[in-house]
Amino acid sequence: MSEEARLVAWVRGHVQGVGFRWFTRAAALEIGGLSGFALNLADGRVQVVAEGPRTACQKLLDWLEGSDTPGRVDGVTEIWDTPRGGYDGFAIR
Repeated sequence: MSEEARLVAWVRGHVQGVGFRWFTRAAALEIGGLSGFALNLADGRVQVVAEGPRTACQKLLDWLEGSDTPGRVDGVTEIWDTPRGGYDGFAIR
């Protein structure tokens, strides 16, 4: 059984106005077992919060850092924590 985890990631680059949050949600749903959200920040970054099996969170992080994202990702900063719960599915905020 996989350890449950919480991933908080801040994605820098040209990631707003390109469908980044929608594609992030689609990736999270395809990976499965994740709840959380993707949110545009005022400074141009996208914040992604995902909770679920650590392996699923890692797959989402790998996708965020990969070359298959819309726009242009210049970097991702992440923090790992214990899940807090309270999310109903994976939302776009």
